[in-house]
Amino acid sequence: MRFDNAEFETSFGTFAQMPESVKPEIVFSGRSNVGKSSLLNKILNRKALARVSASPGKTVTINFFKLDKARLVDLPGYGYAKVSQSEKIRWAKMMESYFNSNRDIRLVVQLIDMRHSPTKDDLQMLDFLTQLDFPFIVALTKSDKLNKTEYSNQLESLKQELSQFNVQQIIPFSAKSGEGSDKIKSAIEKALV
Repeated sequence: MRFDNAEFETSFGTFAQMPESVKPEIVFSGRSNVGKSSLLNKILNRKALARVSASPGKTVTINFFKLDKARLVDLPGYGYAKVSQSEKIRWAKMMESYFNSNRDIRLVVQLIDMRHSPTKDDLQMLDFLTQLDFPFIVALTKSDKLNKTEYSNQLESLKQELSQFNVQQIIPFSAKSGEGSDKIKSAIEKALV
């Protein structure tokens, strides 16, 4: 599948605005500032298709990117402390509506910062995906920011922490070196078969 011919399609701030699900969807989820835009740009081999924000909490819409065989769906980041309570409620309603709407979701790529333990919000999201039986992989972002010892210790520790969930694959990822890009692309291709 050609990942480099992706195009930005559209954005929606409320679930009611969203178009019908006409193509299989690959969903990218994670907390604010975890590196979703950087991961998307890396796997699509583009510099700035998904906008990278200098400050967290900026993506407040669900963004759709069109590929020949699928749509990539970039969900707004969760867990940013400076967002108002009403904004958090709007986000939660939008996510719940999206995931409970019988869309053709083939895979969720859940992003977690490899340098830290999963946050409470990360664990809630993983539990939600497991409960609703969505197929998902975990991309451990910012892997290049760890030295060799930290890397292997964190990977082992995260594998243990995530073992309670129905994770199909755990993939360390670096937007800088490209580590994990091919594995993520291959998981996406497999989900679309």
